[in-house]
Amino acid sequence: MRTSGQVSKRRTARALAMAGIVAFGMSATGALAQPGPLDTRSAAPSANALERLPSFADLVEKVNPAVVSIRVNEEMAQGPAAIPELPFPPGSPFERFFRDLQPQGRDGAPRRQATSLGSGFLISADGYIVTNNHVVGEGKDITVVRDDGTEMPAKLIGRDAKTDLALVKVESKSPLPYVVFGDSDKLRVGDWVLAVGNPFGLGGTVTTGIVSARGREIGAGPYDDFIQIDASINKGNSGGPTFDVHGNVVGVNTAIFSPTGGSVGIGFAIPSSIAKKVVEQLKNDGKVTRGWLGVTIQQVDDDLAASLSLDKARGALVAQVAEGSPAEIAGIKTGDVIIKVDGKNMVDVRAVSRTVADLKPDTRSDIEVWRDGKARTIKARIGTFPENLEMAAAGPSTEESEKGTTDSLGLALAQTPDGVVVRSVDPASEAAEKGIRPGDVIVKVSGRDVKKPSDVVAGVEEAKKGNRNSVLLLLRSNDQQRFVALTVGKS
Repeated sequence: MRTSGQVSKRRTARALAMAGIVAFGMSATGALAQPGPLDTRSAAPSANALERLPSFADLVEKVNPAVVSIRVNEEMAQGPAAIPELPFPPGSPFERFFRDLQPQGRDGAPRRQATSLGSGFLISADGYIVTNNHVVGEGKDITVVRDDGTEMPAKLIGRDAKTDLALVKVESKSPLPYVVFGDSDKLRVGDWVLAVGNPFGLGGTVTTGIVSARGREIGAGPYDDFIQIDASINKGNSGGPTFDVHGNVVGVNTAIFSPTGGSVGIGFAIPSSIAKKVVEQLKNDGKVTRGWLGVTIQQVDDDLAASLSLDKARGALVAQVAEGSPAEIAGIKTGDVIIKVDGKNMVDVRAVSRTVADLKPDTRSDIEVWRDGKARTIKARIGTFPENLEMAAAGPSTEESEKGTTDSLGLALAQTPDGVVVRSVDPASEAAEKGIRPGDVIVKVSGRDVKKPSDVVAGVEEAKKGNRNSVLLLLRSNDQQRFVALTVGKS
């Protein structure tokens, strides 16, 4: 049972607690504070601070009229699974009415209209527009929508699948507003950029961010050299421009990395240094013509550089030379490292691919290669990149009785009509780590032809006696050749 003293103490404590709450809610004069809007005037930035904050409004107002939305209608075949089941038996007199509602192709198969949306930008007053190849496709029914809502039919001038660029044109009686290409080579990581386009069909939408990285490879092709930006890029932004803070086009938005399908802040743009050259060819010829040597090349890593007595990993290692190609005619050989083209240092495989592609066909070029521990210059007449290039494929291998092993490499070998084939690979070996697989054919060891397993064993022993750290194998798998450097122990 509670005593009167305990009750009194509890009431006193409650009263003090309430007094404390009231005191916390009172002003300095003792009056209760009334709810109302917060006074943020003292927290607002000063006029000078506002002037220092970046605003892109003037820039957007300037470039927006040159950015367009692109709509492409395409008739596509409709697979059998996409045809709804008829609500009546086959042969019913109502069937023909139902079928009439489905568009038909010339082959009588059901057709459907597919619409793709993208972006683009005018680069001339007479109506040339740059966009992505994957936006326009075959380009049979292209409509360009300007920022004021004006719709204009467009025709496809040319497209290039390798760089995912396309050029279309509209006709206008009056000059059209346009933007110009800037120099993407001057962009630095951290520079401001703006992306303008037609995400999800919403029309002119502006996002901003910075250059996140340069020279990105995303597996789109041999000419990958993308600018990574964190400005929001979404479906429909493809083909739209990336602007620098001066309003020059420094990139063409083309892809995003996204596990969700929406922007996660990783977008990729084709550099203007590439786009400008491609667009110029499309405008003049309707297609892109590239230089061609006819070699399969691979990256030179530290192990390969050491095995080739190269000072550091640089250039591109020739893994295969196409028969009858400009490279073969000029004397470029498998195992050469292309280190310079016309005096320009080649940093890696991409540099070689892009540099050779930019060379004008039927002209002579100085190709400096590293061979047998020294540099030499080879004059080659550049060819035209074939439309459908196919390298000779190796036929299937059949094992014969002669077998050999190289324990130090973790490989078991067999003699076959096609050469020396890898029968098995020790899963714990360096060979397995570097991607050597059963069925690979060993073509050369340290630059010497291999005809039987003992040639491989001899090559390894020679490397050991010569105090070399690694042995260089040329492997063929299906229709591709590549070099692999494997570490060998000292004898």
